[in-house]
Amino acid sequence: MTHPLVSRLSDEFGWASLDSRNDLIEFTSRPGVHVAFVPGDAARNLETPDLAVILPEIKQAFQGKFDCAVIGDTIETAVREETGVLKTPSLIFYRDGQFLAGIPRVRDWDEYMSRITQILAQPAAA
Repeated sequence: MTHPLVSRLSDEFGWASLDSRNDLIEFTSRPGVHVAFVPGDAARNLETPDLAVILPEIKQAFQGKFDCAVIGDTIETAVREETGVLKTPSLIFYRDGQFLAGIPRVRDWDEYMSRITQILAQPAAA
């Protein structure tokens, strides 16, 4: 069962729920930067609801520099293994269909601001 604060991201904010490989490809292949939120098991990981609350604030702080979606249970393991971002909850960044970087676990606000700024500054893949 999905935690209510994770469900809120799709229900209230309208973020896509990526439940298949096709959903992930369609979302990440669009032009620009995209963040896939990998919630993990909220019952076992108490940081999941925290990041579900923090991520909309992060998105707002970066004023439209990326969009967000939530990775569903059915593809979570594959996405984690494919990107090497194994700990949850995590934020996985893509640009134009290419994996950029991941930020596992909950971090301090300043660390999010610094790391995301660095990720956004990375050059596009050739």
